[in-house]
Amino acid sequence: MENAIKEKSFALALRIIRLYQFLTEQKREYVISKQLLRSGTSVGAMVREAEQAESKADFVHKLSIALKEANESEYWLDLLHQSGYLDDKSYASITADNKTILKLLTSIINTSKRHSKTK
Repeated sequence: MENAIKEKSFALALRIIRLYQFLTEQKREYVISKQLLRSGTSVGAMVREAEQAESKADFVHKLSIALKEANESEYWLDLLHQSGYLDDKSYASITADNKTILKLLTSIINTSKRHSKTK
């Protein structure tokens, strides 16, 4: 497993936790932030699960779930931004990190799929 995705997904999870704390304590927003907390922290959890995959197909499956969770996180971030809970600067920063993870996961999944077809 590439360390980059493990490190970046963990770092994003920490940012999501801090954002959740801010949103609930300062903005009194509980519903959308909870959804973001769930999806944003599950990305790294699925990356960790993929490390112990039982097969190449299981590895791809677990990373595909992580990709879906990262995509869902982007939705919640967009919603928080558009509804005024998240300012432009914070939104741009955390969304950039999430997009990096989306690209990394897509690349790893595609590479893994290609390698399993050539064997």
